[in-house]
Formats: sequence, structure tokens, C-alpha cells
Amino acid sequence: MINLIKNEWMKIFKRPGTYVMIAILIIATSIVGAFFKYQEKGPEVADQHWTQTLNQENDALKRQLQQSTSKMEQQFFKKEIAINDYRIKHNFPPQEKYNVWTFVKDASELIVLAGLFTIIIAAGIVASEFNWGTIKLLLIRPINRSKILVSKYITVILFALFLLAVLFVFSSVLGAILFGMPDKAVPYLNYYNGRVTEQNMVIHLLIYYGLSSIDMIMLATMAYMISSVFRNSSLAIGLSIFLLFTGAQFTALISLKYSWAKYILFANTDLMQYFEGTPIVEGMTLPFSILMLLIYFVIFQVLAFVIFKKRDVAA
Repeated sequence: MINLIKNEWMKIFKRPGTYVMIAILIIATSIVGAFFKYQEKGPEVADQHWTQTLNQENDALKRQLQQSTSKMEQQFFKKEIAINDYRIKHNFPPQEKYNVWTFVKDASELIVLAGLFTIIIAAGIVASEFNWGTIKLLLIRPINRSKILVSKYITVILFALFLLAVLFVFSSVLGAILFGMPDKAVPYLNYYNGRVTEQNMVIHLLIYYGLSSIDMIMLATMAYMISSVFRNSSLAIGLSIFLLFTGAQFTALISLKYSWAKYILFANTDLMQYFEGTPIVEGMTLPFSILMLLIYFVIFQVLAFVIFKKRDVAA
């Protein structure tokens, strides 16, 4: 299995296009960094009366909470009030100065670009074997077809993680150079189930990147499935990229009228909605979204494996 994965990994990095993808990701991050540096204002003056400001903000939030009839809005107001109270109680003033970690979080928007490149790799990793006729060379070996597919899928996931690592590390280095490190270590205040807890900022960003990449992983899995089932990389790339940029928007529109939208894949790929927002459909929970993701994942894998194993590739 390890040799198969190494072989697939070498195939990916023998293509000039792979290095072009990495270069584009690095250049895009640099452009974002240059833009934020250009927009950066002078040194921020510390607000000496920030506790009074937060108390006034909480008073306004509490009035809105009493007037709100939406559970989603109420949850948002409760979160903001709890975090403000925690800041006041533990003397954590709102961080205003833009620094390396702020930039790393903003750079996470480029995960969609990493997702685009991962989809391209996933869409071609099986279909290209059929197009080039090399699939026969693979299957004449005494290797189970399932192992071949597993090795290809693991390679796709490793490539996705590699792009995420490139984005995270490069944005960290670039952010430190352009914006500097924070004056003091300030934890991230995490709100979940009505409780506010402190979390190391680097750990938070790693978790944030991981949760933000679920959409990319699921669409790459779908592209991989289409590539295996239809042997058509163009169809896999086109459909997956279309859903990458429009799936969440269409799901949000459907959710405004129909509660069954919660069963759609894209209603569940953003797990950050349970930590830094509100669920797209009222009543959704984190375990429910994880279960739905597992169901879709199993469906994609079963389709890919069953059809690939039964297909006659000699023709």
C-alpha cells in the first residue's frame, strides 16, 4: 500500500501543473498580505474605557435579545454577551492591532483555492489512467483493485493536507514579517454550549483550518467518485468546481423556505457554524452534521469502489 501511495505521489509531482498550483497559492497569499499591509492604518490607540464600552454593548445586546423571536438570533446575542462578560471579568481587552495570527485567519479564505486544486487532482487521478491507457498496466499486477483505489484516495487527501500546510506555514511566515507578532499572548475565546473557554491561538487556527477544509475534502471525494464511476475528469472537475462555488449559496436559499435543506451536503460541511455562527437551519446540531457528512462520504466511496471493481477495463 505504501509503495502504491508513493507511486501516486510521484505521478502528481512529475506534472508541471502541480508546481504551478503551489506557486499560485503562494502568490495569492502574498497578494492578500500586500493588500492588508497597504490598508493598514497607523498604530492603534488603546481604548482605556473598553470595559465601559463592552458594558454598553451588552446592554444593547440584551435589549435585542428580549425583542428577538428567532432562536438563531438569540443564540448569537447570547454568545456575544457571554464573550464580552468573560473579557470584562478576566481583563481581556478586545484585540485591535492587526498581527500575524489575524492575517493567518484572514488567509484561510484561500482554502477555497486549495480546494480547487485538490478537486483537479482528485478528478484526474483515476480518469487519467483510463484516458492514457495506463489502467491496464496497474491491473495486470497482483494487486487488489480496492488497494489501488484506496491508495489513490489517500494520495488525494495527502495532497489536500499538503496544500493546507503550505497555506498555513507561508501565511504565518509572511504575516510575521509584514505585521509582526502580538505584544502578548492573548488566547482565543471559544464559545460552545453556553460556556466560554480559553484556547491557544495557534491551536485555534489549526482547528479552524481543519474545519474550514471539510468542504474541500467532501467535494474532492465527490470528484474522485465521479472520476472512478464515469472515467471523465472534465465532468468531475466541472461539476465539483460548480458546487464548490455555488453549493452553499443554493443551500442557503433553499433553507429559507424548506427545513429539509438540512439534509443537503452543503448545509453540513461548515462545522464552524456551531462555534462561530448559527446553524443554517434551525434545530441542526453538530452530531447531526457529522452524521450527514459520514453518510455522504460512505455513499461516495461505495459508488466509487463497487462500480470500479465491476467495470471491465479491457475494452
